[in-house]
Amino acid sequence: MERKNEDEEEETGKAEFKASEVEYVSYGGEHHLPLIMSLVDQELSEPYSIFTYRYFVYLWPQLSFLAFHKGKCVGTVVCKMGQHRNTFRGYIAMLVVINSYRGRGIATELVTRSIKVMMESGCEEVTLEAEVTNKGALALYGRLGFIRAKRLFRYYLNGVDAFRLKLLFPCPELYPPMPMMANQEDSHQHNDHIPSEECSELHQHLVFVARMVVQSPKCVEESSISNGELSVKNEPEFQKRVSARIKDKQRAEKELLVRRRVELLDDQEDVAAAVGGGSSEKRKRNYSKKRCTGENVHEEEEKQANGEAAKVAEGLEVGKGKPMNRNLEAESKGVVAEKSDCAKVKETIRLFNKYYLLLVQEEEKRCGKAEAEKKASKVSKSKKKQSKASKGSKSKKQAVPEDTKTKAKRPDLKAISKMMEAREILNPVKRIGDIPGIMVGHQFYSRAEMVAVGFHSHWLNGIDYMGQSYSKGEYSNYTFPLAVAIVLSGMYEDDLDNAEDVVYTGQGGHDLTGNKRQIQDQKMERGNLALKNCVEQCVPVRVIRGHESKSSYCGKVYTYDGLYKVVHYWAEKGISGFTVYKFRLRRHEGQPLLTTNQVHFSYGRVPQSVSEIRGLVCVDITDGQEGIPIPATNLVDDPPVAPTGFKYCNSIQVAKNVKFPTDATGCNCKGKCVDPRTCGCAMLNGSDFPYVSRDGGRLIEAKDVVFECGPKCGCGPDCMNRTSQRGLKYRLEVFRTPKKGWAVRSWDFIPSGAPVCEYTGILMRTEDTDSVSENNYIFDIDCLQTMRGLGGRERRFRDVSVPTIVSSDRPDDLRSESVPEFCIDAGSTGNIARFINHSCEPNLFVQCVLSSHHDIKLARVMLFAADNIPPLQELTYDYGYALDSVYGPDGKIIQMACYCGAADCRKRLF
Repeated sequence: MERKNEDEEEETGKAEFKASEVEYVSYGGEHHLPLIMSLVDQELSEPYSIFTYRYFVYLWPQLSFLAFHKGKCVGTVVCKMGQHRNTFRGYIAMLVVINSYRGRGIATELVTRSIKVMMESGCEEVTLEAEVTNKGALALYGRLGFIRAKRLFRYYLNGVDAFRLKLLFPCPELYPPMPMMANQEDSHQHNDHIPSEECSELHQHLVFVARMVVQSPKCVEESSISNGELSVKNEPEFQKRVSARIKDKQRAEKELLVRRRVELLDDQEDVAAAVGGGSSEKRKRNYSKKRCTGENVHEEEEKQANGEAAKVAEGLEVGKGKPMNRNLEAESKGVVAEKSDCAKVKETIRLFNKYYLLLVQEEEKRCGKAEAEKKASKVSKSKKKQSKASKGSKSKKQAVPEDTKTKAKRPDLKAISKMMEAREILNPVKRIGDIPGIMVGHQFYSRAEMVAVGFHSHWLNGIDYMGQSYSKGEYSNYTFPLAVAIVLSGMYEDDLDNAEDVVYTGQGGHDLTGNKRQIQDQKMERGNLALKNCVEQCVPVRVIRGHESKSSYCGKVYTYDGLYKVVHYWAEKGISGFTVYKFRLRRHEGQPLLTTNQVHFSYGRVPQSVSEIRGLVCVDITDGQEGIPIPATNLVDDPPVAPTGFKYCNSIQVAKNVKFPTDATGCNCKGKCVDPRTCGCAMLNGSDFPYVSRDGGRLIEAKDVVFECGPKCGCGPDCMNRTSQRGLKYRLEVFRTPKKGWAVRSWDFIPSGAPVCEYTGILMRTEDTDSVSENNYIFDIDCLQTMRGLGGRERRFRDVSVPTIVSSDRPDDLRSESVPEFCIDAGSTGNIARFINHSCEPNLFVQCVLSSHHDIKLARVMLFAADNIPPLQELTYDYGYALDSVYGPDGKIIQMACYCGAADCRKRLF
C-alpha cells in the first residue's frame, strides 16, 4: 500500500506537545474504524473501501494501533500476518500520522509496537512497500532496520515505482535476546498499552538486528559473531505435517510453473530469432544448464517469473472448485483459447440475467418504498380525525410516490437497454441464416434474451428484417428490406401452424391488447415487404415458436425450430373482415427434428408419480431427510443397481480436530430484512442484499463470499437473506450414465441464480486427507484463494466486507496460501451434491456462504444455477482440476478423460 511521508522536514504548523501526552491504543472495536478510515482517506494517496479496512482489523486487530493526543486520533498503523511460501510473514499495510504531528517519533512508536506483536507471534520477517519518492518513509524504515529487497516498477496507481522493504528476524541462537526492563511502569491509562520504555528497547534491538542481518544473512548454514567465539549451526526448523495430497498439489504447481516458464522463454527466443538477434541460442544454452541443476530449478524459476510470466505461472488448484475454462491444447501452451460460439452465447445470456436481476432488485426496492409510504400515509390519515377533504386528497396523492409512474416496470427491457448502451449485444449486425452458437432446439426464456444475443432484434415485433443500410457490402446484390427471423407465438387469429408448413399472418393491424383480433387493414411495408422480398430472392428465415410456460417470467418460452423457406404470399380478408397478408413457409430438409409441435412445447417426459419412473432402483436415497424425496434410476446396468457406499446426510459433519467458530453477532431487523441501510448483514455484502425475492430467492451474481442472516439475527426464517438455508426446493433425480457414473438432473425448471443444494460431508483439515487417488469427493473450501485469484481461480465481484487482500495483488504474494486449510470429504458421508458431475461448460457455479459465523476458511459451499436450466437437463459444475495435477501413490501423473460433451471440452478432467 502507498503511504505519504511520515517524517516531514517542514516545521511550519507543527503541534506543540510532550511525548508523554501521546497515548497508544491497540484496535478496540468498531468504534475505532471510522478514526482509522478518516486518517487514511485524508493522508494517503490511494483510495480504499470500508471493506479493505475491515479485512485487516477484523482478522488481525492485535496488529493495529492508534495514537491519541488529548482525545484526538493523530496516527494509526494497520498490519496483517500470515504464511507466505515457507515463511511466516508480517505485513505493514497502512501507516499514517497527521502532518502537524510528524517528526516527533509517533510513526516510529506505532510501527515498533506492531513489529513487537509480530515477533511474539512467530513472524520471521516483516515487509511493506513504499514509494521511491517517499524519502521520509524510507528513512523511517531504514532506521528500524528494513532493507530494500526489490524495486517494483509502476507499482502504484499514479505510476510511481516502489521499493519492497523487508525486516528479517535472525534466529535466536545467533543473536542475543532483546533486553527487557526489570521494573517497568506504564504511565498510560489503558491496559492494552505496550510500555514506551519497552518499545524503545525494541527499537534499539531492531537497529542491532539490522546490522547483524547485513553482516550475516540468516540463510547461511553456519554463522559466527564478530570475534569468532560463537559459532552455531542452524538447527532444522519445525515443519508442519503435510499430507500426501498437499504434497502432490505443491509438486504439480512447481512442475507446471517450470513448464510454463520454459514455454514462455521459447516464445521469446522465437521472436528474437525472427527479428534476427543472435542471443536466443545463448539464452537457450544457459537455461538448459539451469534445468540440469535438479530441484533448485523450481526456486530459480519462481524468482524469475515476473510480469506476464508471473501472471501465467500462478499456482493451480487440484480439488474441485471454480471454472478454469481451458481446453487441452490451450492448457498445454499456458494460454486461454478463444471461446466457442456456444460459450459466447451462454456468457451473453448470463450477462443479461445479471442485469435483469439487478433491475429486479431496483423494482423490488421501489415497490417496497411505495408500500411503506402507503402504509405511513394511512396511519397519518387515521390520526387526523377532523381533516378537510382537500387535505385528505393531498394525503392520498402522497400515498404513492410520484416516480412510480416514471420508473420502468419491465426489468428485462431495461436490461436490454443497458446492454445496448454498453455495446454488449453479441451479434449487433443482422445476418441471413443461422446464428453461430444457437442450434435448433435452443430455448429462450424471453424475447429480451433473443435481442441480447442478436437472434431477433426486437422484443415486440414478430418480423425481424434488414433495412436499406445493409444494401452495401456483403449483401449488395440483394433487394431490401429482407426478413431474417420471425416469431410464431399465436399473436394473430389467422395464423396456421402445421409444424413443417406454416401459414404466417403479416405484420400490423391487430389489437395490441392481446385479444388477437385485427382492427384495420395490413399494408405491404416494413416486415411484410421484407417477407415478400424473401419469396422473390429465395432467402431463408429463422423461425422461433413461442409456447406457454409457467417457468418464464414473461409466461412463454421460445424455441428455435430452424430455417424455413418463404414459398409464396397472398392477400385475403381475415376473420375480422380486414385485409391481411399471408405467407406460407416450408421447413428446410436435413435439419434436426422439431422440438415443438403445434406451438405446444415438450422438452421431455417428466414423471408425475413414482409409478411412471422408468428404471427406478431407489424411491428416496435421502431416507426421508429431505423435504422432497430424491429417487435413483438406472437404465444402464444389467442388472440395475442403486448407488451404494455412502451414508446420506443433509448437513455438515465436523471432524473432532476442527473447532467450529461461535455464532457471529447478527442484525437487529424484525420479521424480514428490508432496508439494506440499517441491516448489518446487508452492510457486510456491500450495503445491499445479495438476493432478490423473485422465484423464492435468486442470487444476483457470484461474489467472493455471501453473508446471510444467522441464528443471532432478529429476522425470521422467511427473510430473503436466508435463501440458501431453506433446503431443497426442486425435484431432483439421481440417474446412471454410460460413461460418467451417477449424475443428477431436475424435474423442475431452475431459474438462474437459484440455490440448488449445499455440498455436505465431513468438514476436516486438508492436511488430514491422504490417499486422494482413492477419494474423488473432496471439496476444498477455497473462498480465501478465490478472493486472491490464486490457482487459476476466477476473481469475482468484490463488494463484500472481506474482499480484497491488498498484498495479494503483488507478485510475491500471488502464490502464497495456495492450498486451502479446510475441505469437505463426501466420500463416505454426503448429500445429493456428491453425485453432481463435472462439465467444462457447467450450468451451476460454486458460491461460498457465511451465515452462522464469519470465518471464510470454514464457509458453507453452495451450488447455484448459472443459467436458466430446463427440466431433465443434467446439473453440472466445473471441478477446476488443472491438467497433470493429480499423482498416484507411485508418484506418476494420473489422467482421466472428460465425457461432458461440451463444445469447449478440454477432453481431460485432469
